[in-house]
Amino acid sequence: MTGQPAARLGLEDRGVLKQGMWADITVFDPDTVGQGGSFVDPAAYPDGIPHVLVNGEFVVQDGEHTDAFPRVALR
Repeated sequence: MTGQPAARLGLEDRGVLKQGMWADITVFDPDTVGQGGSFVDPAAYPDGIPHVLVNGEFVVQDGEHTDAFPRVALR
C-alpha cells in the first residue's frame, strides 16, 4: 500500500517492511480505531492505536507517548 507511492516520490528507503529500511509503522485495531479528540480537546490521541514507530523507534507504546522524537529529514 505504501511501497509504490514511496518509490514514485524517490523515497527508496521507505514504504516497505524490509531489513535496512526505515520503519514507520502504525499498529491499529480496525474494530476500535476512532477519533479520540473533539472540538474541545483536539490534541487527544485517537482510540485503537496502541503502537506507532517512527524510524524504527516507538513514539507510542501500549497507548502511551514515549517522549521519543526520532527525526530524519525527507528531501
